[in-house]
This record gives sequence, C-alpha cells and structure tokens, in this order.
Amino acid sequence: MHNLIITEKPSVARTVSKVLGATTRRDGYLEGGGYLISWCVGHLVELAPPGVYDPRLERWDRADLPILPERWQYLVSSSTKKQFDVLCKLMHRADVDRIVCATDAGREGELIFRLVYHQCGCRKPVSRLWISSMEDAAIRAGFANLKPSTEYDSLYKAALCRERADWLVGINATRLFSCLHGVTLNVGRVMTPTLAMTVEREAAIAAFKPEPFYIIQLQTGGCMASSERFKEKAQAEKLLAECRKSSRALVQKSERREKSERPPTLYDLTTLQRDANRLLGYSAQQTLDYTQALYEKKLVTYPRTDSRYLTEDMAAGLPGLVMDTAAAFGFRGAIPVHAKQVINNQKVSDHHAILPTQSVTGADLSSLPVGEASILRLIATRLLASVGEPYRYADTTMQFECAGQTFTAKGKTVLDEGWKAVERVILGDTAEKVEENLEVLTEVQDKETLPILDAELKEGRTTPPKHFTEDTLLAAMESAGADTMPEEAERQGIGTPATRAATIEKLVQKGFLAREGGGKAKHLIPSEKGRTLIAAMPEQLKSPAMTAEWETKLTQIEKGQYAPEQFMEEIESMMKSLVNQYANTPNAPAKAAGGAPVVGTCLHCGSEVAEREKGWFCTSRECRFVIWKDNAFFTRLGKHPTRQVVDKLLRDGRARLKDCKSQRTGKTYNASVLMTTEADGRAKFSMEFENGGAR
Repeated sequence: MHNLIITEKPSVARTVSKVLGATTRRDGYLEGGGYLISWCVGHLVELAPPGVYDPRLERWDRADLPILPERWQYLVSSSTKKQFDVLCKLMHRADVDRIVCATDAGREGELIFRLVYHQCGCRKPVSRLWISSMEDAAIRAGFANLKPSTEYDSLYKAALCRERADWLVGINATRLFSCLHGVTLNVGRVMTPTLAMTVEREAAIAAFKPEPFYIIQLQTGGCMASSERFKEKAQAEKLLAECRKSSRALVQKSERREKSERPPTLYDLTTLQRDANRLLGYSAQQTLDYTQALYEKKLVTYPRTDSRYLTEDMAAGLPGLVMDTAAAFGFRGAIPVHAKQVINNQKVSDHHAILPTQSVTGADLSSLPVGEASILRLIATRLLASVGEPYRYADTTMQFECAGQTFTAKGKTVLDEGWKAVERVILGDTAEKVEENLEVLTEVQDKETLPILDAELKEGRTTPPKHFTEDTLLAAMESAGADTMPEEAERQGIGTPATRAATIEKLVQKGFLAREGGGKAKHLIPSEKGRTLIAAMPEQLKSPAMTAEWETKLTQIEKGQYAPEQFMEEIESMMKSLVNQYANTPNAPAKAAGGAPVVGTCLHCGSEVAEREKGWFCTSRECRFVIWKDNAFFTRLGKHPTRQVVDKLLRDGRARLKDCKSQRTGKTYNASVLMTTEADGRAKFSMEFENGGAR
C-alpha cells in the first residue's frame, strides 16, 4: 500500500521526494519507498463563473443582481486539467490507503488541497503535514508528527469564506457599478479599500496649502539654539533685532539623559516587505517571491507568517543558529544572545518569525541571484540584531532665554551602537545610518550667561503628507481599522501578510495604481481610472474599517470562534442592501474616452476594451490587445466573434460556442474557446472540446 503526498508546487514535491526516497519519475508524480508524491500547480479548482449557474448571467444586467449561489459550483482550470486528472487517478488508486496534505501550511494552501480532494470525490483518510522549514530534518520531523486533517477543518472553512466573499463582492459590485456608470469598474473586497487609502492620501496632498513659518537661530559659544515658530515674519524680525541688541543669552536649564533603543523584533512577512521596499526598493511581491525561493532552497523558514517571535522550544537552538549565521555573513564581533527578547509563545500562531536556517552554513551564498541574496542578508541581519544589546545614546537639551523668548538646543551622543553595529557591518551602505553625535553641546551651568556670536532668521514652509510607498501602504493596510477595533483583536488591518503584496500588484497591473519616482521606494499614485473607481464607490465598499472587521472574523473562523454561516450571511445581506440602495438609479451608457462602447477589461493590462468598427481594442496605447471582428481563428470554426462572446472572453478567459464546423469533415460540434495573451498583449486562442480534449 502507498501513501499519496500532495504538495503545492513541483519544486516542493522534489524536495520532499529526496528526503523520503521517492525518486522514480512518473508522469505527473514521483514514486518510491512506499510513497507517491504529486503536486498541484496553484489553484487547480476554481469557483465557477455566473454563466455556469444560469446562461443568462453571462450578460451583465443589473436586473439579475444580486447573484447569490444557493449551491456553490467549481470548475477545473483548463490550463491545469492534465495535472488535476493525474491527482484524481492517484487518489482513486486501489493501493493508496492514505493521503497526506503537504501544501503550504496556511489558509490558501489548505484551500488548494481540499478543493482538489472534494472535486475528485475522494473519501480516503487525510493527514496534514505542517512545517515551517524545508530543511531535511524539518521534513522528517513533520512526517513523524502528522496531524489529523480534521484539526484544520476550521482553517479550510475560513479559506472558503474568504474565497466566496471575494467572489460575491467582486461579481455583484463590479457588475452593479459598471452598469450604473457605463464603464468597467473592478471592485474587490480588499483591493477597493486599499485603493481608497491612496486616493484619499493624494486628495490630502492636493488640498494641502503650504504655510510659511519663521524661526530665529542663535549661535552661542557652544551650540546653535532655535526659537519657536512664528507665523508672522514681522514678529520674527522684531525678536531678531532684540536678540542682536541684547547680545547675550541666559542658560535656563541644561539636561542630559541617557536613553536606549531595544533591538527590533524578528521579521514577519509584512515587516520584511516594508524594509525591503525602503532599503532595497523591492516591491512587496518581489520580496515575497525572493523569500519563497529561499524557502524552497532550504535557506529560510516559512515566509507567509504574521508572527515576529519564536516559541520556547526553539530557545535552546538559538545560540547555535546565531553563531552560524554570523559566520556565514562575515560578522566577527561578539553577539551576546539574549534569547528571551524573541521568545513569546502567545504571539506565535501557525508559524514563527522568518529565520535563516542552519543550511546557510554550508551553502554557496555567492551563487544566489542578487534579489534572493539581498533578502537573505536582511533576514540574517535581523536575527543577529534582535538578540543583541540595546543601542545606547545620550540626549542633551539646553534652554536659553533671550529678549524674553525661550531658545532650545539639542545634542545627541552615541554611547554604544549595540545591535545597530550588526546592521552597519552586514548591511553596509544599505543600513539606515546611526545618528552619530548630532551636536556635542558644551557643558554649561544653569543661570550662566553666554555671548551671542551670531543671530539669524530662518524661513521654512509646512510640508504636505507624503505619497504612499509600498512600505507605508503595507503599514497602513496592516493597521487599517485599528482605531475602531478592540485592542485584543488578534488580527487587525485589511488583507493578510500572504495577500497584501498580491493586492498591491493587482492594483498596479489593472492600471488603478502606478509606481512613480520616489528613488528606491517608488511612490504609489492612483491613476485617473483609480480615482474614478473610488469616486463611484459607497463608503461601505471602500472603508478599511469594515474590511478589517471581516479579516478579524475570518481569523476567528480559523479558530472555531465564529460561525462560517453567519459570516456568509452578513456578506450576502450586504450585497442585497447594496443592490437595493441603487434600485432606482438609471444606468449610464458604457463609453470609452473616445466615445466607443466599453465591453470589458483587457486581460493583459487591465485597461478598458472598447468596441470599434473593426474589432474590440484595448484603450491603452502601449497594449497590443485586440479581438478582430474578422478573426481568422473564429473563421476556421465557421464563426464570427459577437459582443456577447467577447464579453465572456474578457471576464472569464473562455466562451462556449455551439455548432462550430469542422473544415475537415464538415460536421458540427460544440466547444469552448480559451483566450490568453502573449507577452506584448496580443490575444492567443485555443480550443477545449466537450469531452475534455483541447488543441
């Protein structure tokens, strides 16, 4: 008898197979040592589009809203059907008595496996592999401690709720507002409030009116002291004249305080993405991709974590990991390992913080691609810094009196670099600079009188809020709704560490956001299309607070603390209310900027597709997407593309055609046309026949 192990990716299957000795290659799986090891390729099974429930729902008609499936239906992705068939065949093999779910240990990994398992109609017992590292020892330990799949039923229910809620909001709100405004407006449960934050920020920047202010600076024998700000220049000029006339300043108070800055905690995915964006200029998605690659190379632990701590059982091995990591990255200084700073069982749920693994010791780090090497260096540096000594410095504040006004001078002296020394050595120019001795203030006594060597007026202007970067937008997503959430809420914010990068990337790909300027960390600026979308949205769909509340409930579902049925009822009720709210609002005719009717959204770049005399064209000048009305592919089928077919292709990437005619036999048949795009945006068509074959 065999155990069938199913991973999320082929690369993970190969890693597991080497550990378990299943090295014989088969078609779509590996075999050996009593194991069959196969893999998914992302989401093999997906929610069915509305047209599957009722053919009339293929057209966008507000009268059909809201669309609320009574029984959810799923389809196998046409592009991965071959691998799905392999998995089904393996699941139903007579010599397979147990299945091991070895997909990524998180919400989406659980969903990917369960949907395949149910779509195949499998009923065999399932165990769950739950690991945080791809090292051989971690894999062996995981298989020695497999958990019953039932322990993760609540995680699966949360994943289902997330997927179905996204479908309900996306389908209903997108169709509703597209019909209302006559232009395609893509609405997403997480995407829309994220975009709304950027639109609101840009509005605040545009509305900001800089105001001048004035200060007086005095140069005494040992420091530069500044007055408070004045709005009126005349007031500042009057004080300047009085200070010059006085020519002396009285020391009111001199105070020196020693302070310390504790080491940072370890990285979770979001803080790693933020640092990588600020220090290296990487997008959130790039950082996730690089970290995932390092994970699969056994060099770091599981990346999609929301914890910044380790569990108590990891404390004993921490000094060895710290020393090995320091040696691998050439840090020769002493590192006192204060393990308690990073240990907290209460703050670790599914996975602990991201760490380098013991495998970095023997790895050829110089062979890594630049992006992966830079991310690994950040992760290693954070480990060494997090267990180090505090950064210590002394703040000196002096207050002077001159002409009846108070002047303040501040100085800072570094006493011990502590953990910041690690960052300086390992990260080099990438590290954020330590503020070294900003100004060494001469020691003075209270009530001492000092001569004024120089006095001058300085003019400044108030500055507007800063544009969002991926660093600051990720921070805003993570904390969104926090002011309305209870402090004890386990997860606040919109999206999850695993999905926030994809949300930002999707907004950019669809043309709602653009990366502009900003040096390493590009600014994220909403486009006209993005501003139009947010202007059309009601508050409930663009409110971060509401979406943050949903994320909290999904986390509660994972823990069995909230009923999935109640969550879905709330989403459905919201969709009904939304449709009813606009029941008496007339539709606007769909028009592109040039007056042509809009039929959908470009699969390649996310811009609008408009119908013109000779075909359906993407409205972006840089994109080459077009479906010609006299299309050669359709002509060979004895067909011409209609607006209804184009609408279906743009929404679902596929459209069913009846009575196609074979040029070879003259017989008719039914089939589906599948549409993808080339690298430059040109449409690419293929066929999927009713019996499952394709050519």
